[in-house]
Amino acid sequence: MSDEEWAVFSPFLTENRAQGGRPPRNHRRTLDGIFWIARTGAPWRDLPEEFGIWSSVYRQFRRWTLSGVWEVMLAALAEADPDAAALQMIDSTTVRAHQCAAGANVWPAPSASGICVLA
Repeated sequence: MSDEEWAVFSPFLTENRAQGGRPPRNHRRTLDGIFWIARTGAPWRDLPEEFGIWSSVYRQFRRWTLSGVWEVMLAALAEADPDAAALQMIDSTTVRAHQCAAGANVWPAPSASGICVLA
């Protein structure tokens, strides 16, 4: 993430230290990890070590999700540049199930390994 990109996100990720607890290590690295997961579609456990421990990155992602940080950031980005709001990414991934999952005729019956042969 470039310094200009980080300057956009950093105001939304400041911690309220009045509650106590351990200070955050590196929100920039965590945000980079979240964006890597979103960009690649990989499982959380496959997050490269350069972004930190996958469970910590996931935990912070969930905290930001439950507290509404993502909605606030998207709303602020849309207000800052209305033209960019039209360019937000929409995931249109299509997952197709095998015919066996849809109840297709199978002959012979599926084996114990779950492999089916279509008739």
